[in-house]
Amino acid sequence: MFSREAFAHLPTKIESLPRLTRHLAGPELLIKRDDQTGVGLGGNKIRKLEYLIGQAVTEGAEMVLTTGAAQSNHCRQTAAAAARTGLKCTLVLVGPETDRPTANLLLDTLLGVKIIWTDLANQQHDLQKAFLDAQERNQRPYLIPYGGSNVIGAYAYFKAVEELKSQLVDRLPNWIVFATSSGGTQAGLVVGAHTLLPRTKVIGISVDKKEADLKAGVTDLANQLALEAGMKDDLPGELFLVNDQYIGDGYGIMNEMDKEAIHLFAKLDGIFLDPVYTGRAGAGLIDLVQSGYFQKDERVLFWHTGGTPALFADKYHSVV
Repeated sequence: MFSREAFAHLPTKIESLPRLTRHLAGPELLIKRDDQTGVGLGGNKIRKLEYLIGQAVTEGAEMVLTTGAAQSNHCRQTAAAAARTGLKCTLVLVGPETDRPTANLLLDTLLGVKIIWTDLANQQHDLQKAFLDAQERNQRPYLIPYGGSNVIGAYAYFKAVEELKSQLVDRLPNWIVFATSSGGTQAGLVVGAHTLLPRTKVIGISVDKKEADLKAGVTDLANQLALEAGMKDDLPGELFLVNDQYIGDGYGIMNEMDKEAIHLFAKLDGIFLDPVYTGRAGAGLIDLVQSGYFQKDERVLFWHTGGTPALFADKYHSVV
């Protein structure tokens, strides 16, 4: 349905989490390793970028632009995908600028991108200005949305559900749990599950947005994708499950539940979570299991969306 540049390491593995399952004394826990999609140290955005970069190449683009926080996983993966396909890349990052780059920002630098620093109030203005400036210089820019979250990006996670179904066959999960923020991953998973896995529920653990706001965006994007896929009716509202109880003090501000999840996944099953997305989603998963949200005879799949390089950022040294 959309053009694709095939550079991700797919299919990503599905593994059991036996020791965490025993520790929590709840349902069987599985993990889908989208932290291992390959390019630029991997992550969930690489799936989306196969199609977004594919569209850029189809349109004859010579460069891509996108935006995010200074430690953005999406920006790091966009830079890597651009390098992989020979495109130039400009990142508009919410500062402050630093003369000692670490973690994702260090990797951005190694990937040779142009960085424009901005603040939250001017982020979209400066992104659009950078895009228009590139057009004026005839650089053939292609604008990739925040988080890769448009219909093209969401389609990648519709296809990811096809991959999941082919891998598990007779061991399909009752639940899929993952970190959600810009909404593209969740929109694709919802449409995919509704179409291919009607007995599987999809619940996103919000890392920053309130339930109503996030659900509205995911619903709109999922319905656009469903329409693109030939579905005539809007998707039922009960498909859109968002839990915003683990936001704490906000985006990128680690709390004790996040830390506990990072330590438990590492010490029990050798899985590294990140301090912004998967750490928070892992905390939500653990709390939901312990509170009896899932039945003990169910199977729950944690979709690891990546982000591990953020563990090496100076601001997150308190994780230990």
